[in-house]
Amino acid sequence: NRKAASVADLCITPQELQSRLGEFEQYCPVSLAEKGELVDCSVTSSLQFAAEFRGHYYKMASQEELNKFLNAPELYVPPLAPHPLPSPDMLPKKLTMAEVKALFPKKAEMQGYCPVTYLDGKQRYEALVPGTIEYAVEYRDKLYIFESEEKLQKFMRLPEKYCNQKLPHKLPPIKEPVLLTALPLTGYLEQGIATALIKAMNEVGCLKPKFPFLSVKKTALLFVAHHLKAYNLKSSEYVRKKYKRKLEQFIDHCDLIPYLGTKMTRKYKEPQNRPIDFDHKLRMFLSLKDVDPTSG
Repeated sequence: NRKAASVADLCITPQELQSRLGEFEQYCPVSLAEKGELVDCSVTSSLQFAAEFRGHYYKMASQEELNKFLNAPELYVPPLAPHPLPSPDMLPKKLTMAEVKALFPKKAEMQGYCPVTYLDGKQRYEALVPGTIEYAVEYRDKLYIFESEEKLQKFMRLPEKYCNQKLPHKLPPIKEPVLLTALPLTGYLEQGIATALIKAMNEVGCLKPKFPFLSVKKTALLFVAHHLKAYNLKSSEYVRKKYKRKLEQFIDHCDLIPYLGTKMTRKYKEPQNRPIDFDHKLRMFLSLKDVDPTSG
């Protein structure tokens, strides 16, 4: 009886691997034998958990499965393997959003509810959570959509467990999406920019800036406006960088007041006795008298 051997440190080309794959293709034979799970190892090109046995290559899900295979490989390949790999048309296939749209007018099973969330939630009413086409799988010529990538991966491993469920007669009401622009102003602010606004107001509260020749109120409003633009994730990186620079400059100008307040003395000092950047900052301060900080 030949023993199985790890191939982790061998230089095996993708073509050679493909030509010598065993009966389970790139699915883990140990996961299939012991748990009935379809674990697709083709998601990684690594051969860290791969082994050779009787002239064929097998890929395992992790070190634990590899160790089991190396100890008793004959238990996980025919004729002793308890479960054969289903034929290609009987394997679950993850779909891109474009592939889902190409299946139109085919509708998702379970009226679009996530089959994994529903079954794992003991098929309770509260476990009826809509899926999204971002997480979609085709299985046995049927379309299933899921709540998250994690739920999709559970289905990929155990499709038979989750695929044949019946929905209850009573279903949650369909939630119509509400456009942000249709909300009243306070609702729009809460749903649209609450987090960004809180961060900006928190920062203005910590810094307490005062722009030369402007009121505290106008300074605070301008600071918040610059901050919102600098950290608006819907803007391009170019625009965000532009306003981050403006925000930094605005803060620098605000810092002139406390700087001059601490460095300026009641008695006149000769230029050579002043701090090295004092004159420059004083000129900058005076130059801001008729400047509109919102321009430029």
